[in-house]
Amino acid sequence: MTFVDGRDPGLPGRLLLAERDLFIPLLRERGDEEFALPVDACPRWTVRDVLAHCGAALTRVVESRFENGVFTPEGNDRDIAERADWPASRVVDELERGMTEAGDVIAGAGGALDGVAFGEWVHAGDVRAAFGAPGAYGGAGLPHALALLEWITRTRDHVPVHADLDDFDEPLRLGAVPGTRPPARFIGDATALVRLYTGRAVAAERYELAGAEESELNLYGG
Repeated sequence: MTFVDGRDPGLPGRLLLAERDLFIPLLRERGDEEFALPVDACPRWTVRDVLAHCGAALTRVVESRFENGVFTPEGNDRDIAERADWPASRVVDELERGMTEAGDVIAGAGGALDGVAFGEWVHAGDVRAAFGAPGAYGGAGLPHALALLEWITRTRDHVPVHADLDDFDEPLRLGAVPGTRPPARFIGDATALVRLYTGRAVAAERYELAGAEESELNLYGG
């Protein structure tokens, strides 16, 4: 796995396609009752709500619909409510279409929408966790997700972190806070790192972190 200093416009699309090929078949196999399961990482939302949110977000990207309030908590709730009467199969259809078509739009947006692709991948992990299915915050898309996480944290001047991952040969160099602050040090597995950066629960014995607080890593502000 090689990480680059510049933006890779095709990276978000590759992440979405890799996740689509694994995630959509998983959803097609599930019964309607499983779409009503709660999602621990998203209080008040069921699996169906998360999928409706994900599909709606990608549809907005594909159709370039970014009116006021989009991607806010209130806007997300409106998108979910608009799909309340849809059968689960239609919710999955929309998500599949979005994961297939959004990559080119994201590539051409100059980086402004890269975080959407990463968030979609994270929410797929949330759903896997709700199902008790393997591969949450991992799987074939993990190398793409890590490279995208590295890029996103740099562009946001996030806290600097040198991450030595148990399951990858090369370290990640995340963040770029201006000034003289030395990088924090993370040692652990890649999915634990993802969980920390996205505010998901992670067992303390799965990682070591020195030079920063866990809350400083959370991209979504805790």
